[in-house]
Amino acid sequence: MWPWEHLIVSYILYSLISHTVFRESPSGLDALAVVLASVLPDLIDKPLAWEYGIFDVGYAIGHSIFFAVPLAILVGMIANVTARPRTSLAFGLSYLLHPPADIIDAVFRQGVLLIDLAFWPVTLVEGHPPGPSFFEAVFLLFGHYTSDLLAGNLSAYLRIQVGLAGFTILVWLLDGAPVLRECLQVSTRAVGVVMERHTNSSSQNQPNRW
Repeated sequence: MWPWEHLIVSYILYSLISHTVFRESPSGLDALAVVLASVLPDLIDKPLAWEYGIFDVGYAIGHSIFFAVPLAILVGMIANVTARPRTSLAFGLSYLLHPPADIIDAVFRQGVLLIDLAFWPVTLVEGHPPGPSFFEAVFLLFGHYTSDLLAGNLSAYLRIQVGLAGFTILVWLLDGAPVLRECLQVSTRAVGVVMERHTNSSSQNQPNRW
């Protein structure tokens, strides 16, 4: 499953939970947690396999429930201490969704049941790295994907994927564009502070006419 597909699934589900349970849009911190956690298993396993050769394929410790569940619990404990329980939910949900999403994707696209990928090191996924290095593998795989898009060779799967991406962007905008919203708020406050200081400085430098 492509990284943005994981992000799409995680953000739509968390946004739905946020609105139905908390009656609010996701915050910027929650959205960042979704982005990071939804792709973190790949950021752990792919470089270790493709770049450093520690694993044969990019499904290992990062995708394992023996690592994912303790990590989600640890993040939850830290988030609760810092009074960020929703961020904990966003992270845990997005991370724990990643392995089953890969399993379901393999069933639909390849016709194979890769349930083994969630139980490393008890079970191992057989295979070999797709290229000599992580970045070369990324460019190779992403290049094939983008070439199909640019050439207009859209399969039914790609059409659904593009449609879901557009729907996710719409949901994000209706949520108030979290992350971007907070960045604009910080920028507005910073500009306001600078303008206020400039105004105060200008008024103090005015000559006393009396």
